[in-house]
Amino acid sequence: MDTTQPGDGSSQRRAVETRAVAWLAARRDLIDPAEAATGRVLFARKALIETAFLVGLRARLDPEPLDGHYTALLDQIEEIAARPSYRELIARDEAALLLYAGTYAALRLCGRDDQEFRQLLTQAAAGGYATAFERIPYRQLDLLHTLELCGVPHSLPAMDEVLPFTLLCNKPNVVKLADRDIYAITHTIFYATDFGLRKPGWPPDFDLSEAVELLEALLVLTLDQRNADLVAEILCCLLCLGVRDSEEVRRAWEFLAAAQEAEGRVNGPPGVVHPGLADGDDAYQHWATGYHTTIVVALAALLDRSPKVMRRQRPSAPKPRLSVEQPLRRAVLWLADTSRRHDPAGCLPAAAAVAHAAEALGEAELARPLLLDFSERLANAEADVWQEHGMEVVGEFAFGLRAHGITCPSLDTFFKSTAAAVALLDKVPPQAAHNVQRLVGLGLIAPQRAAALIDAGVDGPHSLPKTSAADLSGACKNYQLGHIAGIVRDSARAGRVQHRVTRDAIAFLLTQQSSCGAFGRPACDDPAIRERMMLSWTQSVVTTLATVHTACGTALTAPRPRP
Repeated sequence: MDTTQPGDGSSQRRAVETRAVAWLAARRDLIDPAEAATGRVLFARKALIETAFLVGLRARLDPEPLDGHYTALLDQIEEIAARPSYRELIARDEAALLLYAGTYAALRLCGRDDQEFRQLLTQAAAGGYATAFERIPYRQLDLLHTLELCGVPHSLPAMDEVLPFTLLCNKPNVVKLADRDIYAITHTIFYATDFGLRKPGWPPDFDLSEAVELLEALLVLTLDQRNADLVAEILCCLLCLGVRDSEEVRRAWEFLAAAQEAEGRVNGPPGVVHPGLADGDDAYQHWATGYHTTIVVALAALLDRSPKVMRRQRPSAPKPRLSVEQPLRRAVLWLADTSRRHDPAGCLPAAAAVAHAAEALGEAELARPLLLDFSERLANAEADVWQEHGMEVVGEFAFGLRAHGITCPSLDTFFKSTAAAVALLDKVPPQAAHNVQRLVGLGLIAPQRAAALIDAGVDGPHSLPKTSAADLSGACKNYQLGHIAGIVRDSARAGRVQHRVTRDAIAFLLTQQSSCGAFGRPACDDPAIRERMMLSWTQSVVTTLATVHTACGTALTAPRPRP
């Protein structure tokens, strides 16, 4: 096990913690339920227990005495917990046991035990309801962990018996996870590892490297979303598992340090506070939307510097074998057969996808019947038939024809006129460079001339529009298969085909393939609408899987060089 101390960034992270705790301490009156407006009482109780937990963990994780700001928070917590109006609610609302047990646990950890408070908790735990009503697995872990910190006896199953039923231990698909699912995963790790102080009894098939890969993938998504609350929670989890030397961990620290305001507050994501709670009170809303994220950021810094939290070398990433060959071949066959029943002018994107995928598979003959059929039916097509689809589609279709020695007079005329028009230009913008390269690949423009046009069009930094992995969860939820396919395709082209996010997105796409080979579940009964939707989805997914297949190096024959 690696027992090295934190790196050079530790002083910066300590400063992040100090500012965060100072900001919380300056607003400690807002965690007092007795001072909260009627509609804000429950929110104040929640803030109280979360603040108490931070203080209790500070006492556990750092052998040094509490400093001024932590002490100020602890004094406030102790004063609130001493009131009968607070602690006696335990007996009146046993379902909310955890709201109060966490407060007592913090006092106990800080050496300020209260036997009367403990007795109320013990009675509630033994009362046949507070610990008995059904909870989802990670909430059960929360209860077990809190009772353990309180020293309250119970007859519940052990934590190791609950772990196999958690989302974390059941290999979730990253792109399907909503925010609430990510919180379930992070809290499972908090409680199972006792915030980095113990090694859990993981299920036999649990793979730590997969868990770390999952967390790092979630960091990629939440960093793209700029969700400081989830970034901080996931960072805490990696620290609880002993992992510090990851590129995603470094990026998370950079993001959180930049997100922290000068006074110490870190803003939470939208929707943290119900609009009704703010009531036009800007100062309250400023606190309510930032206190939780500020607590979690402080906790991350505390975990990072604690000499008690386990440290280990980052486990090697798993190396799964990714193969899409069979589903791709089935989709190509369906797409080629179905497209031939439709107007070729409208199905050019499908034909281009078939040609591209057949080549990637090393089975060019799969596309030949479709290409022959479309070339004949479009032999005398007007130029606008080609123009409306753009060079990406038309160029791929043309490459497919050329690979089979098939000609299409109207397409040849279109390309010649396009090349002649481009040759007269002084420059082309960066976003058009790929189209010019296609003309080079078709032998219609000299490479030197194309290079000159492209170089002349570069007048400063330029980035092409790109899809974001952060969109994947929403795209899955809204069943936007074409958008998902586009994100995966961009990721594969960027060399990230084996990344967990990409693999899970591919897995999601593959589950949408029907027995006939088409992709997508239209959930409608009209045959014409169904086929039209599946054609669109399948051509998008086929293009993506062809890119993935080539990127994985599993093509049966090496694909031809592409401009």
